[in-house]
Amino acid sequence: MVRMADALFAAGKGLDAVRLVLEVASHQLNDWRFSVAAATALLRYTVRYDIVEALLRNVHRHRPDDVLAQVLHAYVQLMKGDVGGGLALFSALMRRCFDERAMICEYMSMALLRIGQPEQTLACLQSYLESGPMTAAILNNLGCALERLNRSAEAIPWYERALALEAGRPEISFGYANTLLKAGRLHEAWPLYFERALSVMDGTAWYLSLPRLRPGNDVAGRRIILFQEQGLGDTIQFIRFVSDLLAKGAEVTILVPRPLVRLLAQSYPGVSVHETGWIGEKERYDYGMPIPDLPYVAGVMSMQEIPAPIPYLRADPGDVARFAAMLPARRPRIGLVWAGERREGAADVLADQRRSTTLAALGAAVTPVDAVLVSLQFGAPRGEIAGWMGQAVCDPMVGVRDMADTAAIVANLDLVISVDTSPLHLAGAMGCPVWLISRWDACWRWGDAGDRSPWYPAMRLFRAQERSFAPVLGAVGAAVRDWSGRWHAAEADGNDPQPVGPARGTGLAR
Repeated sequence: MVRMADALFAAGKGLDAVRLVLEVASHQLNDWRFSVAAATALLRYTVRYDIVEALLRNVHRHRPDDVLAQVLHAYVQLMKGDVGGGLALFSALMRRCFDERAMICEYMSMALLRIGQPEQTLACLQSYLESGPMTAAILNNLGCALERLNRSAEAIPWYERALALEAGRPEISFGYANTLLKAGRLHEAWPLYFERALSVMDGTAWYLSLPRLRPGNDVAGRRIILFQEQGLGDTIQFIRFVSDLLAKGAEVTILVPRPLVRLLAQSYPGVSVHETGWIGEKERYDYGMPIPDLPYVAGVMSMQEIPAPIPYLRADPGDVARFAAMLPARRPRIGLVWAGERREGAADVLADQRRSTTLAALGAAVTPVDAVLVSLQFGAPRGEIAGWMGQAVCDPMVGVRDMADTAAIVANLDLVISVDTSPLHLAGAMGCPVWLISRWDACWRWGDAGDRSPWYPAMRLFRAQERSFAPVLGAVGAAVRDWSGRWHAAEADGNDPQPVGPARGTGLAR
């Protein structure tokens, strides 16, 4: 059952997987082992803690002393926000089940990491390792805690020790690769990153069976499929390297979700761009490649080698004019994005909670400001505008069909302030000055420290130093009011009021 569920989740059929797990478990309620297996699978991929607790109650009725079920119960309490109660349950299990303490510690540290408690994770694991047996999972979790504390150089040896115990664990290798990337050791990271399990919506797609393009392959005259993997922001960040393939004589076809099709087609007129799900003739293509592999195949082996051909994404001039008519004429205009896309996977939901804030929090921090505020927010969080009672926020997103439209709005802005999500990458790729409000456990692409990024020269990073966004939002608010004051002073003096961003004003399709 669990293997079948894993396969369905990997193929992007999460709903089918959940139905399978529940159907099997419901028909085997007298066999507690099925309930444990179902609870484990659901915790791995979903946040349906209500269903998990029901399954665990069934286990308790049949086998009240089962240690794994008790561990999962403690894990769920932590995930639901009862940190004190969950830790108390874990501590009692550690004392009572001495022979199972490694497994208990693995689950406890994983839960603490997922709810955003790396300091406590680190303290627990360091205490445990004074006397407890060492496992690859515990070493991995210690490395993960250090990486999330932006101490990547310290994390790397712990990942290496974990891999020395279990070299075949792909999740450990992936965490190690991400930590190497965050530490700036690209030459070591890319080969490991290349071996990751691909995060695609359809694990059965026809192009996945094509030979995968690798560094050193001759691409001159070859037909190559580049396909979406991971998020929209990843595609926007890495698509710049398509120019390398074109320069080497490759014939490139790009498959991406509908929101990106028009944007990429107008930015790369020499490339064929289709929506994911397009059915091509497999025999016509020589290679397939997930878009995040592009920097590895292009041979970018250090942070200093990252090309920044800004802008490499462009808005359509007609779209720019159309959205300009919707915006107030007054300048400067500042775009705001306060939340990322809401996803369904367990890890994705928790990551989004760490990276996102609210309009109420961001608005309170940046206002009042002598500027026009423009929403670039998409999805359900856009609804927060209706309840916002502060300085007016113009919302042109009602007329947005895709990222090409969003690009047209960005082309009308003087600054974008965003959490770590796709419009941030879009602004950076267009050369629009952009400020990142980074969560405290920054994504690998932003490194451990610093307020600049080689990926986007016009970007400024504001790094949260704790789980609360309040202090960093305060810093952003002070900075934007200073920025606005300088903008107006420069305009009054007859100078260019927008000195930041070498490619400002060039992000238009031609």
